[in-house]
Amino acid sequence: MLRDIIIPVIFGFALFLFGMKVMEAALHAWAGPRLIKILEASTRTPWTGLLSSAFVTAILQSSTAITVMSIGLVNAGLLSYSRTLGIILGGNIGTTLTTELIALNILKYGAPLLTVSLTLWAASIMTGEISPRRYSMRWVTMLKTIQYSSLAVAGFSMIMIAITWMQSIGPSLESHGMIKWLLDHAGYSLFWGAIAGAILTALIHSSAAVIAMTMGLVGTGLLPIELGIAMVIGSNVGTCVTALIASVGGSKSGKFVALSHITLNLGGALLFLPMISQLAAVVSWISSDPAAQIAHSQTLFNVICSLIALPICYLPLWTRIEPKDSKL
Repeated sequence: MLRDIIIPVIFGFALFLFGMKVMEAALHAWAGPRLIKILEASTRTPWTGLLSSAFVTAILQSSTAITVMSIGLVNAGLLSYSRTLGIILGGNIGTTLTTELIALNILKYGAPLLTVSLTLWAASIMTGEISPRRYSMRWVTMLKTIQYSSLAVAGFSMIMIAITWMQSIGPSLESHGMIKWLLDHAGYSLFWGAIAGAILTALIHSSAAVIAMTMGLVGTGLLPIELGIAMVIGSNVGTCVTALIASVGGSKSGKFVALSHITLNLGGALLFLPMISQLAAVVSWISSDPAAQIAHSQTLFNVICSLIALPICYLPLWTRIEPKDSKL
């Protein structure tokens, strides 16, 4: 069990999270400051906040980073509480890009892509070290772009390799009776699957890792699609833990942002849990690949929940209840 399950899971999750952080850091360094300025300038209304946040989150690949950043801006009095509502909704949409890319069945290209990207990164580093005074500013900028983009691709390659590792535990889980135990509990209520997804996400602070693992188990036929979708819905609730931690010790407005994040995500989960069978039917019509169906269910869930909640963000209630410690 240690060799077949625990070690692959630990190393798989570790590599996945490391790849996510490498990709996130490279994208932040490459385009982060400019994108954050765009986000600050384009959140005058919930709709523009949703669009800009979805775009920035898709580029930076971290809805948690966007939410935590919003809490920081609110705590500093640089952003009003009411303007963060659209940002939260857009972040939920933008974060679906990773799982949709994973659903393209490109996992076998993980190792070759990692080799090529690291080689390109090393070549650009060495090129920049050779007589840097000869190069114009445009050439230096191009080298920096190659370095950051190569690292971002390397991070995504690590994610694909990690998913392959985590998928390898499927037969062992089944032979040890763990899948049967989970399915027996899920047979009583899919709520169990949602709780499992929420707890796992809260523990590792990455809904993408939990959803990727779920895609692997569903793709190999070890989990039914309905239980996989329940785990996806639960993982969306689990992401609220990081925002809650970030709000501790902050202003009242910052705590309101974290509470809004929890309310919106929990409300969406409660809305969709009774409709998992219908959601499964819709995604099966979109794709016949079980793993892709999990990715599509996350996209549909997040997009629909955000669009349903968007009109609520326009209620004057938010401006009236906003704490007085907000400066904008």
